[in-house]
Amino acid sequence: MTAWPYAATISSASLHEAAGRRGALPSAIKPIDRRMNVEGPALPVRCPPGDNLWIHRALRAVKPGDVLVVDCGGGTEFGYWGEIMATSAIALGAAGLVITGGVRDSLQLVDLGLPTFAGAICIQGTGKDPKGDGAVGEPVRIGAVTVRRGDLVVADADGVIVLPAADGPALVQAARDRDAKEAGILERVRAGALTLDVYNL
Repeated sequence: MTAWPYAATISSASLHEAAGRRGALPSAIKPIDRRMNVEGPALPVRCPPGDNLWIHRALRAVKPGDVLVVDCGGGTEFGYWGEIMATSAIALGAAGLVITGGVRDSLQLVDLGLPTFAGAICIQGTGKDPKGDGAVGEPVRIGAVTVRRGDLVVADADGVIVLPAADGPALVQAARDRDAKEAGILERVRAGALTLDVYNL
């Protein structure tokens, strides 16, 4: 298995283009601080709307470097994650959190520095039903993307992309090649070239 972080310094937008414009999670999922970025293998989590017990269970399963990718179903108006859980995640070596629902304690989360990408910032608390229908490590569907354990997650100020683990190294290299090509384009437009000419439009 390729060692992480093999995708370091690659932007989500470059990787999305290199991957044939696939893998983008819904744009509603945003970093709580635009300077945050993360890359690593996905640990998918599914929890019932308004219930965060399965996220607590995921912290028992997290491995160093994992990015928790949490599907909250339609329950976006709850704060599933806060300062205590983030502190635990950091102690356990998690690389970051991507969640379709809300988080709270947002200023404390920014200070802690764990990259956190959420669908909302929301104060409403959650339940913890031991009989709730959830899962840790099983595939989840977020938007048009199925997220499986170990998939490549790259997230930054522009968005979140998830791609199959097996495709990751080749797509990362394609993204780096694309960035190198764009560096040449930037030199041309700085010198006054028209984008119509550069792209043969």
